[in-house]
Amino acid sequence: MASAPSPGPRHRSSPAPLPPLVFTFDIDGVLIRGAQIIPAARKAFDMLNGNNPMGVKIPYILLTNGGGVGEEARRLKLSKQLGVDLDVDQIVQAHTMLKSIAHKYADKPVLVLGGRTDVVRKVAESYGFKHAYTTLDVLAWKPEAWPFHELTPEERASTQSVDFSTTPLSAIFVFHDPRNWSLDIQISLDVLLSHGLIGNTHLLRGASPPAIDMVFCNPDLLWKNEFPVPRLGQGAFRDAFQAVHTAVTGAKYPHVVQYGKPTRATYAFATRVLYDRLAALQGGRALAQEQLPRVYMVGDNPESAPDIAGANGAGWESVLVETGVYDPAEGPPAHVPTHIATNVASAVQWAIEREMSAAQ
Repeated sequence: MASAPSPGPRHRSSPAPLPPLVFTFDIDGVLIRGAQIIPAARKAFDMLNGNNPMGVKIPYILLTNGGGVGEEARRLKLSKQLGVDLDVDQIVQAHTMLKSIAHKYADKPVLVLGGRTDVVRKVAESYGFKHAYTTLDVLAWKPEAWPFHELTPEERASTQSVDFSTTPLSAIFVFHDPRNWSLDIQISLDVLLSHGLIGNTHLLRGASPPAIDMVFCNPDLLWKNEFPVPRLGQGAFRDAFQAVHTAVTGAKYPHVVQYGKPTRATYAFATRVLYDRLAALQGGRALAQEQLPRVYMVGDNPESAPDIAGANGAGWESVLVETGVYDPAEGPPAHVPTHIATNVASAVQWAIEREMSAAQ
């Protein structure tokens, strides 16, 4: 009996060609405002998911100077708010890039600031920081360290027991906007002026400070929520800290590291995320640098430079929308974008039409 013919070679289906553009969106002021979705966001995502003249899905990531929770928690919340199924690798928060340096501090005690109770401690631990402490831990250890705040039962339950007079802190990471500026400024000064051992005698005025890095993840002076005018952000806390440090020591603290938009480090990190995102959509194929499609950054803040100047500096196209910090009634933007759109849907539509015209 003749054997059955062997099947022919299997051919893998070729990945779809790369689209001519990809998007990076800010979140606050572009897609949502506080707890409310900006209506144009739904139309924008509809276009991104294929309902556009090109008839293709357009990749995108969300790049925000916000944070305070883990990327998975932010993904779940945003997916529900926006009505889209986001992947966790599409979320880049202000502190996400700390994952890339966490190994340097994995076994070193560090102070983490921002958010409520010990939420940012848990985020830090998920990144690989094994010994992350909060200013609430310091108050639980020595209430007199800042006698103007009494721990609530919830705050006390979130603390860890540690003797900070024998636990040298090697760095301070401002993950998210601090909720108690006075407490966090005081304890940060204690760390920086006492060689990392809280309670040690402070250095004298004018003395060289110890090389303990203070890392800020968000430079935004202002941000927008439901309130009629913008609110102070982490950049304002940084400036307040430096003003107090100058008043106490005679000079600004020099060992400051700044991440977040518009820093080069953050945009370089976001570019790698875009490469990885496209590679995954292409079946895991590595992409050459020149294969990255044109990147459009859609943001709402031109004044402190996170969205527009950062995108311009990265060689991306920048689109400024009028649904957040930027108010056209207050005059032209401080940093000139490629285009100004009324909202995120108009921004996406303009970019698509621009690329289609360029291809003709």
